[in-house]
Amino acid sequence: MTGPGPAPTGAVAVGGRLERLRALLSEAGVDALLVSELANIRYLTGFTGSAGLVLVAPDEAFLATDGRYRTQGAEQVQAAGAGRAVEVVVGGLAAQRDALVGALGRSAVRRLGLEAHAITWAEQRRWSEAARAVMVVPTTGLVEGLRQVKDAAELERMAYAAALADAALAETLAMLGTGPTEAEVALALDSAMRRLGAEDRAFSTIVASGPNAAKPHARPGGRRITGGDPVVVDFGAVYDGYRSDMTRTFVVGGDPGPDLARMWEVVAGAQQAGVGAVRAGVATGEVDRVCREWITAAGLGDAFEHGTGHGVGLDIHEAPSVGPGATAILANGIVVTVEPGVYVPGVGGVRIEDTVVVTEHGCRVLTNFPKDFVA
Repeated sequence: MTGPGPAPTGAVAVGGRLERLRALLSEAGVDALLVSELANIRYLTGFTGSAGLVLVAPDEAFLATDGRYRTQGAEQVQAAGAGRAVEVVVGGLAAQRDALVGALGRSAVRRLGLEAHAITWAEQRRWSEAARAVMVVPTTGLVEGLRQVKDAAELERMAYAAALADAALAETLAMLGTGPTEAEVALALDSAMRRLGAEDRAFSTIVASGPNAAKPHARPGGRRITGGDPVVVDFGAVYDGYRSDMTRTFVVGGDPGPDLARMWEVVAGAQQAGVGAVRAGVATGEVDRVCREWITAAGLGDAFEHGTGHGVGLDIHEAPSVGPGATAILANGIVVTVEPGVYVPGVGGVRIEDTVVVTEHGCRVLTNFPKDFVA
């Protein structure tokens, strides 16, 4: 395979995102929103630090962080195009809270939304005590809903992250036949991604061989890969915050045996059918149904014990879910995985996964490494 090609340049522009969020606040029953989830903060402002809060009030917005990020915060907010829309407040935690409470008073906020999944009970109590004139209200999924549809710059970074992972696997695949441990293969993949330009791995890389391949989220360990083993490799890269996710299953030399070969054929067919079902206007549960019915028809339904996929973006798992009964409707620009698998204790497992972008009439596959079974 060729290398990943030229990397995207510049910052992802965040213009318009605050206004789209403000349009959701009234329906959520709040006048303002305090954003504490770091991925959501990055999405709204461009800020990538490890500590911060964003207050989105009716007519103004603030990024509050500590002195470590005084320069970085101002630079990133400016580069992302949010400089005029977001005021950066720097100080200790108490000073940050005081500044934001003051902004709530100036904006006559009566109901403040908190991100219920991203704030502790202790923090909720502190905000209730600090802003006594304001009612604190839990909210769920406001920014995450906006994040589902990716713009062109986000898709460009996700495609590049996928290309980095493709290139890293191409560099690493040959070592499977040399008797390495699972952990050695995982380390080689992670190192190759970083050397090629990834800023990090998208999640903890999975390399599961032999009987370990029957564990969907096995941790790579000291088991040595030998001829005839199934090897499940599930990994991804991060570029400029955006992630890719890909799984390939290989057999290393020798004869995989009829049971394993049939498992691979069934999963490959289900995965192809699932990718073919992805298009704008389709419920995510329908994609899951297509994959699950394919595997069930082959008599392996009980061996497929997880959902078919999930959204990907700034987080490796984000909305929408692609699982049984899921009702989210796919739209242009949503990115999901399609990753059916079957797992049989004592035999091994097979999972095949692509990250795809939803289009009007289908999808565009970002993860393009070949799906050959024999390594």
